[in-house]
Amino acid sequence: NKAVRIWSAEDGSHIHTLEGHTGHVWCLAVGLNGTLYSGSADTTIRVWTYGWNGARLMRTLEGHTETVWSLALSMAVKMYSASSEKTIRVWSA
Repeated sequence: NKAVRIWSAEDGSHIHTLEGHTGHVWCLAVGLNGTLYSGSADTTIRVWTYGWNGARLMRTLEGHTETVWSLALSMAVKMYSASSEKTIRVWSA
């Protein structure tokens, strides 16, 4: 669906729901210091910060013209995204 849900690994309880995408979320990448990246059919990548006290949208990355299918982080310095339009973009993480 269009939301990212964070669950406890300890007891399976729901912790947070991150809403903001307008298309289905297809991929996630976890960065350092409570940063989460989500890629979506809405062609965007959302950058979230999260912790036990809550979660919030930090920024939205735009540049793809079709669904973002894959995200990868490189030493938390660069993020790579791949999309249906057959491109790979490099972002500063």
